[in-house]
Amino acid sequence: MKRDDGAPPSGGKMPGCSPPEMSREERTMNRNHTQYLILTALFTALTAVGAFIRIPVGPTPITLQLLFIALAGVLLGPRWGALSQLLYVGMGLAGVPVFTGGGGFSYVFSPSFGYLIGFIFVPVIIGFITQRETRPGFLRIFLATMLGIFVCYCIGVPYMYIIMRNVMNVDISFARTVMIGFAVFIPGDIAKSLITGYLGKRLVPAVRRSTAGAGKEQRKQRAA
Repeated sequence: MKRDDGAPPSGGKMPGCSPPEMSREERTMNRNHTQYLILTALFTALTAVGAFIRIPVGPTPITLQLLFIALAGVLLGPRWGALSQLLYVGMGLAGVPVFTGGGGFSYVFSPSFGYLIGFIFVPVIIGFITQRETRPGFLRIFLATMLGIFVCYCIGVPYMYIIMRNVMNVDISFARTVMIGFAVFIPGDIAKSLITGYLGKRLVPAVRRSTAGAGKEQRKQRAA
C-alpha cells in the first residue's frame, strides 16, 4: 500500500532534494578564490612584519614594507593586492600595533600616515601594469614597481608636510620635507624594485599556473 502521511521514502531523502553537484569550473574557481584569500592574508602579515624591520631616518623610517607590498601587486593583482593593504591599514587603525609607531585611530595625525594611504594604491598600479602579460618580464615589473612607489610618495610627502606644519607646528619647508620624506629613500627603493623584478619574474608563472585551469574552462564554455 502507498503511504499518504507525507513521510519520505525508506531511504530518508525526499526525491529531488539532493544538493546539486558543483561543476568542475566552480570547484576550480572556489579553489583559486581560497588560494588568493590565503595569499592576501599572508601579504597582510608580511607588511606588518616589514614594519618592524626598519632603519630610523627621521619622521619615516626605512622598512621592508614596500618590498612586500610591491610583490603583493605583482603576484595578487590590483584587487587582491589592494585588499591586503586595506586589511593592514584597517588592523592598525583598529588598535592592533602593526604600524612602525604602534596603532590606533590617532595614527592619522602621524606624519607617516600618508604613506599608509599610499600603500593601498601601490599594488593597484603595479598589478594593473603587470597583469597585462601572462609572464611579465623583469623590466616591466621593475618599472611598474618604481611607478607604484613614486605614487606612494606623491601621497605621503604632502601629507607629512601638512601634519608637521599644522599639527606638530614644525617650521619646515616643503623642499626639506621632500628631502627627508622622499630623497633619502630613493637608493633603497631602487634596490627593492630590482628585487621585486627578480622575484616577480620567477614567482608569477607559479602563482598564475594554478588559475589557468579555470580560465581554460571558461573559454571552452564561451566557445560552445
